[in-house]
Amino acid sequence: MRILATNKQTVIDVDLPRIKHSSDKILRILENEDSEISLTFVDDAGITEINRQYLGRDYPTNVIAFSMNEGEFGDVNPNILGDIIISTETALRDAEAGGLSLEDELDYLIIHGVLHLLGYDHELPGEAKKMREKEKEIFFALKKYHIE
Repeated sequence: MRILATNKQTVIDVDLPRIKHSSDKILRILENEDSEISLTFVDDAGITEINRQYLGRDYPTNVIAFSMNEGEFGDVNPNILGDIIISTETALRDAEAGGLSLEDELDYLIIHGVLHLLGYDHELPGEAKKMREKEKEIFFALKKYHIE
């Protein structure tokens, strides 16, 4: 398994070794320990530009995922799942609004991004609930909590 984590923003401190360790656990929980992902942390301006350029949306968002397993050449190397871009500024606002630590919010966003790379899509009819439940399951497994 290979996890490439890059911090391209200077607004919020990101603990890349912790992020890599957590991402490794997430992939193991999902039984994708042989997979590769790239994580990039940007500010709101950076993610707004990516959102505008690739999705036609002119605003910041918390996470965007780009799968390498889709399209004409998606089967060239199925172990390379893709890229996950996270805005640390939006993540911090979301964490504060939800009463979470920034670390937990970043873990949740990584889970969300990995699930997108694995084919989950909350924007499809009937899929949002399924994806939300899977996110919670993985998050609780990561944090060693139990769903009751």
